[in-house]
Parts: sequence; C-alpha cells; structure tokens
Amino acid sequence: MSSTVNKKTALIVIDVQNDYFAGGKYPQWEADKTLETIENSIISAREKGWPVYFIKHIGTTESPFFVPDSEGIAIHPRALDAAPKAKVITKKHADAFLNTELELTLKSDGIENLLICGMMTQNCVAFTAMSKMADQYTVTVIGDACTSVDRMVHGIALRAIADHVEVKAFHECF
Repeated sequence: MSSTVNKKTALIVIDVQNDYFAGGKYPQWEADKTLETIENSIISAREKGWPVYFIKHIGTTESPFFVPDSEGIAIHPRALDAAPKAKVITKKHADAFLNTELELTLKSDGIENLLICGMMTQNCVAFTAMSKMADQYTVTVIGDACTSVDRMVHGIALRAIADHVEVKAFHECF
C-alpha cells in the first residue's frame, strides 16, 4: 500500500452480520469466502497496530432483515473473534457516517486513512466510502473483502466505487 498508510490508518468493517450468511434472512454471494478475507484483514490491521471498527446496521421492526433484537443483527462471531475489543458503531443508514459517532471516533483517534471492507458492496460499503464526510480521509476499499447479492452487482459496484476512491485487493493493502 502507499506510504500514506501508517499508524493513522483504521480498518472499517461494515455490516458483517448474521443475516448476510447462510441461515440468515439475506445471504450474500460468497459470504463465507469474503469473511475469510475480512478476518485476514482484521488480523493484519491488528498486527500493524491499526484500530478496527465494526459498523453494525440495525433496521426497524418492519425491515426484511437486521430486525432489532434479532440474532440476524449480531456481528458474525468469526469477525468478532478476530477483534474482540474492536469498537462497534451502530447505524440506521447506508452511510456509516450519517447520524453516528463514526466521524467523532475517528477524529478523536487521530485517524487519517480508512481501509473499508464488508457488506453490501453496492450499498453500505459504497455509501460509506463515498460519503461527503469521508472526503477528509484517504479511503481505500478492499475489494476482495467485500461482497454483495451476486458477482455481477459486486463487480459493477467496485468499478463505480473506483471512480471515486481507491479499490485494492487484500494483498495490496497489507
């Protein structure tokens, strides 16, 4: 990765929640394979001393998934096991900055560079990476540590995201 990535870098892990996996309400394409790359990203970030932040989406009682107080909103246990002390920031919108404590937390931790991964590529990953509030950071999306409803949507989303921020593979980021 570029020389700008240093101790002022954070890994943002978006919506790696049970509803997006087999047995959940909205399983994503290759979710388990993606989770393995996310786990490796978490481990690599922690080895470098970079903070890891989990972003957790909570819908409404009428939502088709991520229903409050359901098992589906829980962060996947394998992700949690990789960073048991990571801060969890809850959101209700696709943009993880919108009406959350993410921006304040990143500022107070002196973060300048964001590595973003998670689910869904075309929604919460894209809206967070391209958020107006993300403009103050150097943002990189770890493309193979993201997934979506299917391969085509994932690929189209990554190409669109790459028009605005860097998209790199895991091996290029660590």
